[in-house]
Amino acid sequence: MHTLLKSNRQVFLEGVHDGTPIALGYFVVSFTLGIAARNAGLDPLQGFLASFFNNASAGEYAGFTVIAADAPYLEIVLITLVANARYMLMSCVVSQKFRPGTSIWHRIFVGFDITDEIFGITIARHGSLNPYYNYGAMALALPGWSLGTALGVVAGNILPGSVVSALSVALYGMFLWVIIPPARTNRVVAGLVLLSFALSLAASLAPVLSSCSSGTRTIILTVVIAALGAIFFPIDDQTDSIEDEEEGGDGHAA
Repeated sequence: MHTLLKSNRQVFLEGVHDGTPIALGYFVVSFTLGIAARNAGLDPLQGFLASFFNNASAGEYAGFTVIAADAPYLEIVLITLVANARYMLMSCVVSQKFRPGTSIWHRIFVGFDITDEIFGITIARHGSLNPYYNYGAMALALPGWSLGTALGVVAGNILPGSVVSALSVALYGMFLWVIIPPARTNRVVAGLVLLSFALSLAASLAPVLSSCSSGTRTIILTVVIAALGAIFFPIDDQTDSIEDEEEGGDGHAA
C-alpha cells in the first residue's frame, strides 16, 4: 500500500513538472480573456470563477461575447456547447487510456479539466493513464488560467493593445512544447503533425469546410487524422502493457 501511495505521489509530481509551463502560458494568455470578461461586465471574482469552472479559451470568449450582447441563457449554453464540442472527443480518447477498474470519480475529475494542452501531454505519455498525473498538471494549470483571467479583468484597458496582442503568441508556444518532443522521437507522430498542418490549411480554404467554425473543423480533422494513425500505425497492446508495468501504480486506488 505504501508503494502504491508513493507511486501515485511520484506520478503527481511528474504532472506538476509537465504542467508548469502550461500554467505559466495560461497565466499570460488568459490576460486577454480577462479583458473580454471585463468588457462583458464581469468583476475579477466572476472572471476567476468563470475560468475555474470552464477552462476553455474559445468557449469562454464565445460566452463572454454573448453575455456582452445581453443574450438569453439558452443562447449562452448553446454557443458554449458548440465551441467546446471538441473536448467531448478528447475526453473519449483519454477515457480509453484508463486501466479497467478505474473508479468513475477519477474519470470525472480528470474529465473536468481536459484542455488542448493537458490532452496533449496526457496522450503523449506511454502506457495506461494514472489520474494522479492529470491531477498534478491541473493543480497548476487551472489556478494559472483562473488567476490570469481575474488579473486581466483588473488590468482592463490599462495595457496597450499591441502588448495584449503580443501576449497571445504564448499560446502557440505551448502547443509547440506539446508536439515537438514526441515528434522528435517518433516519425509517425512527426508525420501526423505535418499532415495536420497541411490538412488544417486545406480545410480553412476548402469551399465547404471553410464555412464551418474552427471548432467544427478541429473535430473533423482530429477524427480523420486519428483514424488514419490508428489504421496504418496501430499501437502494440503488449508493448503498452510492458510500459505500464515499468511506470508502476494503477492509479485507481486512493
